[in-house]
Parts: sequence; C-alpha cells; structure tokens
Amino acid sequence: MVAVPAAHSTPLEEAARFARVEEDGHVFLIVDGEESPVGQFPDASKEEALAYFVRKYDDVASQLLLLEQRMQVKAPAADIHKTLKHLAQQVAERKMVGDIKALDARIAALETSLQEAEAAERAEAEAAKARELAAREAIVAEAEEIAAKDPAAIQWKTSSNRMNELFDAWKTAQKNGPRLGRSTEDSLWKRFRSARTVFDRHRRAYFSQLDSENSSAKAAKEALIARAEELATSTDWGNTAAEYRQLMDEWKASKRASRKDDDALWARFRAAQDKFFAARQAANEVIDEEFAANLVVKEQLLREAQALLPITDLNSARKALQSIRERWEDAGKVPRADMGRMEAGIRKVEEAVKAAEDEHWQRSNPETKARTNSALSQLEATIASLEQDLADAEKAGNARKIAEAREALEARQQWLEMLRKSAQDFA
Repeated sequence: MVAVPAAHSTPLEEAARFARVEEDGHVFLIVDGEESPVGQFPDASKEEALAYFVRKYDDVASQLLLLEQRMQVKAPAADIHKTLKHLAQQVAERKMVGDIKALDARIAALETSLQEAEAAERAEAEAAKARELAAREAIVAEAEEIAAKDPAAIQWKTSSNRMNELFDAWKTAQKNGPRLGRSTEDSLWKRFRSARTVFDRHRRAYFSQLDSENSSAKAAKEALIARAEELATSTDWGNTAAEYRQLMDEWKASKRASRKDDDALWARFRAAQDKFFAARQAANEVIDEEFAANLVVKEQLLREAQALLPITDLNSARKALQSIRERWEDAGKVPRADMGRMEAGIRKVEEAVKAAEDEHWQRSNPETKARTNSALSQLEATIASLEQDLADAEKAGNARKIAEAREALEARQQWLEMLRKSAQDFA
C-alpha cells in the first residue's frame, strides 16, 4: 500500500507570483500574464485570502504526487486514470493559486504513462487469457482422452481419481483465473461435462457388469462348496479323494468373484477339504499302527531276499525267492509310508533273478548254439584262405598285398577268438 505523502505547503511569497488579491478578498490567478478570477475570501486580510486558495493548490498537488507514486509501484491503471481525470478537471477550473502550468505538465506526463501502462496491462491480460484458455483446453482434452478409453482396459480407480482432479482444477481456474468470455467458457464446459458424463456412464456399466459376473462366479463356487461340504464326512477314502481332486480342478477353472468374496469362499472350500483329509489321515494313522507288526516281518524277509544277491546258483535262488514271496504275501500290508520302499526292495531281487534266468536261457538256446558254430566254421575257412593269400604275397615279395593280407588276417583272428569265447558259454 502506498503511503499518503506529507502535505506540501507553497510559500505565500512564491504563490504571490501567480496571483493578485484585492482589498475585498477577490483573488485572481495569473497564467502567462493573463488573469482569471479564482474566487473571493471576504472579511479577511489579503494574505488570508491568498492562503485559502493556495491550500487548494497544495491539496491537488499532493493528490497528484500520490498518483505518481502509485504509478511507480504499478497500481491498476484504471483506478489511477479515474482520479487523474478528476484532478485534471479541478486544475482546468482554475479555482486555486499556484504554478498551474507545472500541474498541467505533470498531469500530461502522467496521462502518457497511464496510456503505456494500460497498453501493457491489456497485453498482459490477453496473455493471461491465452494461458488460461490453453490450461482449460488441456483439462478438457485430458478428460476426453480418459472418457474415450476402452472400458474393459481402463484402470478405474486411477482414472476416477484423475477425473476428480481435473474437475477440481476446472473449478479453481473458473474461480481464480481470468474470464475467457461466456461463449468460450460455455463451449469448453459443455465438452468437459460431456466427457465426465460418458466416463461416469462407462464406469457404471462396467461395475454393473462386474457385479453380475461376481454374482455368477460366487454362485458357481457356492455350488462347489456345497458339494465339498457334503463329502467332508465321507469314509470312502479313495473315491472321495478323487472327487475332491475333481472339485479342485473345477474350482481352478471357475471365474474369480470379488477379492473379498473369493477369499471367504476359498476359506470355506478349503475347510471342507481339510476336514475330510484330516479324518482320512487319522484313519490311516490307526491302520499304520496296526500294520507296524507286519513291517517287522517284511523287513526280515527283505534282508533274506537281499542275501541272495549276487546270483550264483540260479535254481537255489529261484526256490528261495519263491518261499520268500509266499511268506511276504502272508505277512500282510505295511504302513503306507513304507509301502514304496518295501516293494522296491523285493522287486530289485526279483529282477535280478529274472535277469539270471534270461542269461541262462540265452546260453542254452539250441538255435543260438547252431548259429555260433556255423559262424565259427565260416570264420575258420576265411582265416585259412587269408593265410594262403599272405603266403603267396610273401613269396611274390609284393609289399602292398602282404600288408593288406596281414591286416585282414589279424582282424579275422580277433573275431575268431571272441566267437570261441562266446561258444564256451553255451557249453
């Protein structure tokens, strides 16, 4: 706020240069040698009459100084212009005494400055209006972009928050920003309102459909839960466990309900399963306890079977394993946790006996013996022929043929040795 300047007092001696005072109190202003009546201050001395009209001059000069100071701090030009016009009218009436021409010059200079300030203010106002228009256009464009998105792909929470932020920004701009003109603001508002309307319609439709889908998914899972709860007290352990696996596959394939509903539904479904499998586990533990004695017997039988390895006497091993297997079956079931280990152990011994039987059959097979003997005869004849070829090559001194015959002969001799060894296995 600009401080009001201290009142300026024009000395009467100086003011007397611009006035003439008559004895009856009439005062005349002198400007460029011409007199004009100012007024009368009766029943007073000439000095008092002059001082009265000088005070009017000083008052105007003080108000003019205040306007000049306001101009320096860039007060609104419109406010200054109104006051300046009033002061100019007072000066033009010449109802005061002082340096009127100096006041006229100051008023003229101030009017020039005001014109420049008003032009600058208009330019700034237009620039501010342009910035505000761009900001409003950006708000509308973003709102339209959000409204145009595919409802199935939009992030509703984020987009809803952003649309609310845009609406708040619009209200703030409308309240605090420069006016854009009624037609412009109405046009932009219609576009913004339309975008918000489309967005809200899409959101309501999306969540309505989502509620319908959630209800459908919830109903489907309620049906699965009902079936799971019916099976929870079953003691048909094998078939019921298979049914629960089927129910779990159906649960995984079903659509999700809302997060809150889905978590609660899953807890119920899981509780029914847990009830059944806990009962089955308890029943199995009872059975396993009953089968613990059988395990002791089978552990001893397994050690007896493993003692047969490696197989050295096939007939003895076969008879011993048959006896072990009969006692194994008579021993009964073992706890579930040990079934795999025990069956794998006895199966390993049975496979070893089977392998020994297969090997014995191969050695005693008449067809295999016959093929081996035939191959021996053919290979021996070939070796005899190659020995003759080597002898002929050595006699002829042909180094190349000697090397070829010797290489072929050595190879056949190695084959013959291997074949004879195989033939001994069939003896």
